[in-house]
Amino acid sequence: MEFGFTEEQLMFRETVYRYAKKEIVPLVEEADLKSEFSPEVWGKLGEMGLLGLPFPEELGGSGADVVTCCLAGEALGHAGVDQGHLLALGAHTYLCTDTLYKQGNDSQRKKYVPKLASGEWIGCMGLTEPGSGSDAAAMSTTAVKKGDRWMLNGSKTFITNAPVCNICVVYATIDKKLKHNGIAAFIVERGFPGFSTGKPFHKMGVRASSTSEVFLDNCEVPEENLIGEVGKGMEYAHETLSWDRSSLLSPFVGGMQFAIEECTKYAQERVQFDKPIGSFQAIQHKLADLRIIKEAAKMVVYRVAFDKDSGKPLNHMHTSIAKALVGDWGVKAASEATQVFGGYGYIHDYPIERFLRDAKLAQIGGGTSEIQRFIISRILSMF
Repeated sequence: MEFGFTEEQLMFRETVYRYAKKEIVPLVEEADLKSEFSPEVWGKLGEMGLLGLPFPEELGGSGADVVTCCLAGEALGHAGVDQGHLLALGAHTYLCTDTLYKQGNDSQRKKYVPKLASGEWIGCMGLTEPGSGSDAAAMSTTAVKKGDRWMLNGSKTFITNAPVCNICVVYATIDKKLKHNGIAAFIVERGFPGFSTGKPFHKMGVRASSTSEVFLDNCEVPEENLIGEVGKGMEYAHETLSWDRSSLLSPFVGGMQFAIEECTKYAQERVQFDKPIGSFQAIQHKLADLRIIKEAAKMVVYRVAFDKDSGKPLNHMHTSIAKALVGDWGVKAASEATQVFGGYGYIHDYPIERFLRDAKLAQIGGGTSEIQRFIISRILSMF
């Protein structure tokens, strides 16, 4: 496995880092404290072109490859942008807009992608349900064709951006007996009759990402808003895995670098027993562990990104390893970083407290660590 970054990519990463440090980071603490999605932060992300990175210029994007998208996410996390707004970006750009762009038709792309790429509209993806999370094919939301419309009934939960969305890519089944082969995807606008969202959840971490349930009560969706083919919805959802295991994980990698720098600085400044605490082996080992975890996480995330850019078929072993490593070891890194700060790491005055709360989501959202191990062990059993 050999890969590297071009000079242009590294310059772009540095530009994003500096922009975020100056324009975005000063805004995130208040949003996190209030558990509120910040339209101002969203506007800053849009102004920098970060909401439309992977889409072609004619649709309002930048035509960036996956590795460049990961570098942008890593830079934002490294700068200290909260994972809440970065999760909102990921759900909007990679789970919603990219699905619409890749699987939709020309008319759908021209109608929706420019508004989403600029940030004028906010998108989300409706897959998880109260009764089906890891087992997505067991969804109970139904789609029934009536004339020139589809009638959707059911509910989704833990949907990032739902309370603030303009459109939602909704997955529904035409026949539960068909399982994976009976699922279809639809573009549902907020104004469609029968579509509504619930009250935002108050979450432990990633607080500035607005998350709620989605309700579909005889929701009327025009035939032209069907994405691709009936029966291929789960295939489309699986396609997002390569984004979920690369670009959506890259902010956590950047967050680890942020923690390393904050901990190193604190360890140099904090004096106990007439010595900086960084002179003690116990703290030195924690800092070393932070760097080890960060380097391993970066390697597996960018391997998925390079695979995707090279056009290789989705490697579920690679994606699941990336998700499990960033999830489980990311929490360990966050815990160790908090320990370096001691009591100060437990109060909100220091950003390490937020880092710990936000890190936990990587073990749960987008496929739990347990599911990743199930996938890995199932692949291993094939040999």
